[in-house]
Amino acid sequence: MARPRTTPARLVLLVLALLLAVTGYLGVGAGRQFLADRAFTPIRVPAPTAAPPGVASLLSSASGPPAAAAARPDAPAPTPAGVAAALADELTDPELGPSVAGQVFDAGTGTLLFDQRSAEQVAPASTAKLLTAAAVLAVRQPTDRFSTRVVAGDQPGVVVLVGGGDPTLSAAGPGKPTRYAEAARITDLAARVRASLAGARVDQVLVDDSAFTGPATAPGWGTEDTPSAYASLITATMVDAGRDAPDDEIRSAEPDLAAGNALAAALGGAAVSRGSAPAGAKVLGQIRSAPVSVLVEQMMRASDNVIAEVLARQVAIATSRPASFEGAAAAVSATLASAGIKIGDGMVDGSGLSVLDRIPAAALSATLLAAVNGKQSRLRPLLSGLSIAGWDGTLLDEHRFSGPAAIAAGSVRAKTGTLTGVSGMAGLLTDADGRLLVFSFVADQAPAAFDSSSRGAVDNLVAALVRCGCR
Repeated sequence: MARPRTTPARLVLLVLALLLAVTGYLGVGAGRQFLADRAFTPIRVPAPTAAPPGVASLLSSASGPPAAAAARPDAPAPTPAGVAAALADELTDPELGPSVAGQVFDAGTGTLLFDQRSAEQVAPASTAKLLTAAAVLAVRQPTDRFSTRVVAGDQPGVVVLVGGGDPTLSAAGPGKPTRYAEAARITDLAARVRASLAGARVDQVLVDDSAFTGPATAPGWGTEDTPSAYASLITATMVDAGRDAPDDEIRSAEPDLAAGNALAAALGGAAVSRGSAPAGAKVLGQIRSAPVSVLVEQMMRASDNVIAEVLARQVAIATSRPASFEGAAAAVSATLASAGIKIGDGMVDGSGLSVLDRIPAAALSATLLAAVNGKQSRLRPLLSGLSIAGWDGTLLDEHRFSGPAAIAAGSVRAKTGTLTGVSGMAGLLTDADGRLLVFSFVADQAPAAFDSSSRGAVDNLVAALVRCGCR
């Protein structure tokens, strides 16, 4: 019997059905970040075995302003006219849309070489993580760690897991690699609890999440954003940056209970629910997070929204504000203002995921200049967390810095940012003469921000600076 042929109409219906299925799975929020910031598909990059050409000095140097490539302090200085000429053609690329805000500075002298709409409020997308990184490094030492405790409950057999805002606490089993480097382990915490209890049975684990307050999602986050591969509810107690298990790509709908379940499993099994630690309860065990410097680098390189939101709340706690989205945003703004970096009151979260976030693009340049300045050496993890073009993090994507822009590979360190209608990048680069420049660009009316052509247009802007001496 002959097999029925598929008619063109049926083909059209089949394609439409597949498109609807994919849209339903990814959601609008996934569309907002998707692969542009490697947020929808989390990065798992092997540790480099050797530095790419031109960045060895940055990766190994312990002092002095880090460069994207081997910058020379005696290199000829670019001029505003030269920079403007280098950028002129690329700024007209229709893939950027009609509105581009940005700045370029000579990192060595602080001279402003280019400015366009930099004082206007724009959506920063994930470049906002630069601001969160600078704020947390301003109020915390790079060596600081955050504690997670287990205390005795008010009844025999009850213990309370008290979260302290460690985003990378891991549920990985003994001997298994953690998803995030240097992460504390629930199994180690459980071992200390067992030792304290001297064999007494644990029947119930309560999870105390009171270190954070307010809503668990920010204004401007869509319902599809949590849970997703790039975001979870923000709680003070979580494992593996808001996942149910270390290898999960989609994050947890109940990250606090996921942490409680991990502890209960490590203790041999127990019921898990939410609760509060009794006042003055005996501490049965305590572990500490990776250092702040490591958390900042992980947040930056993988553009991890959950780590960013937890670190923003740590800024709020350090400055005696409520550890909520509102309190964290106010804390980051006030902390940066005290350092001369004005972002205003337009941020509503710490990651840039919200479609409501607004800052002046000049704040991104000012943050990077402060980090490059030798007097702000505690901000160094912000720079070492920047991705290297063509080498790691969010600039490793095969479509980034390709074609004519490939000349910039290894010469640019930057943080990307992408939302619907927004494509941006801010960081450091070394020009053709060996001069270190600081740049920030945000195209806030990009017609197709998630297309490789739109991201490529931003890459081309940056590559134009790498290519020229701009004199």
